[in-house]
Amino acid sequence: MESIAKKLYPCHILKIKTAISLSDTLFEKAEKTAQYMGITRSRLFANALEEYIARHNGDMITQKLNEVYEKINPEEFARDLDIGIESLRELTKNDTW
Repeated sequence: MESIAKKLYPCHILKIKTAISLSDTLFEKAEKTAQYMGITRSRLFANALEEYIARHNGDMITQKLNEVYEKINPEEFARDLDIGIESLRELTKNDTW
């Protein structure tokens, strides 16, 4: 989905300002962390959000795959599975474990 900003200004990279509410304690921790890292609070928040989204992106992909797999009838593939198992048995019949 293309953002409104990209539609209006396709050749510009825009930064969008936003306001968030934080507890005093979390704000102070963020401030100290940004200072320690030598970056702005904005950069700290952007980095944290990017990391959070990347970490949870896998969850969204898994959810979508699960939705697809729920629609599949396993009985449709039973014959293929049986053939696969038989092929594997044939290929490994002389293997020693």
